[in-house]
Amino acid sequence: MKPAIQFNRVHKHFGELQALNGIDLTIPQGEFFGLLGPNGAGKSTLINILAGLLKPTYGSASVMGYDVVNDYQAARMALGVVPQELVFDPFFNVREMLRFQAGYFGRGRENDAWVDEILEGLGLTDKAHTNMRKLSGGMKRRALIAQALAHKPPVIVLDEPTAGVDVELRQMLWEFIKKLNRDGHTIVLTTHYLEEAETLCSRVAMMKQGEIVALDSTANLLNKYAGKNLRLDLGGAPLPAPLFSMLKSGEHGVYMLALSHLSQVEFALSELRKANVQIDDMQLIEPDLEDVFMSLVGSASHRNTDSILQS
Repeated sequence: MKPAIQFNRVHKHFGELQALNGIDLTIPQGEFFGLLGPNGAGKSTLINILAGLLKPTYGSASVMGYDVVNDYQAARMALGVVPQELVFDPFFNVREMLRFQAGYFGRGRENDAWVDEILEGLGLTDKAHTNMRKLSGGMKRRALIAQALAHKPPVIVLDEPTAGVDVELRQMLWEFIKKLNRDGHTIVLTTHYLEEAETLCSRVAMMKQGEIVALDSTANLLNKYAGKNLRLDLGGAPLPAPLFSMLKSGEHGVYMLALSHLSQVEFALSELRKANVQIDDMQLIEPDLEDVFMSLVGSASHRNTDSILQS
């Protein structure tokens, strides 16, 4: 069986800027795959190459076995992309937009049953005859997702699909997308909500500066890279200085310590006893995908240790 998506040593240069540096990635059919990384890691460039909006400087990419450059039409027919931006045609209602979108891919009135299924699955049935300009932001997001699915592509790329939307929409969207995946569609998700990737994706690739720095099942990444966390409520007391190197976050006397070994729990307790600091509460917390993400790619957005200790 041909892979749903394949990148072979893909490089992309913008002048002196190297956006992608030799990406090798194979995603089999039917997988729910997560593509994670900080802003500027190369995720959008990779997606744009897949969609035929950019050509790789070197290397090749394919969708369902079709080269995105040499077999552009067939590759694009097999792919549906939900972009981050709210871009839509303001002159049509939702159903008209979906019919036109399907028509661009050669699907006519016989596709109406699928359009109805999309509208129902995304909670858009009662908005089918509403002009796109009159929809709320959340409804426009649903309509753009529907637009990407209108031609019933076997491979679906969701680029930050739930950014800025309410919890109800997120839950409805994921129920529908999980159903599509059970029906055989391949799903590729980029998201900054790491709990989404942890819950939904069977396998994850993490990117940094145009390279894949980790590629494995979610379970293996959690076991391999992330240690446990120790949450300490010290009732407003300061953290003893010997524990600063373990500090992950902290505020108002509640601190999160990163543990690479369970033996560090005893070390932490020993230092607290030496400093005569009383523990109001203590909890050992299992790692999550955010811990893996931070250990591999880091983030400038996290508060530095000095500011934590001063809070």
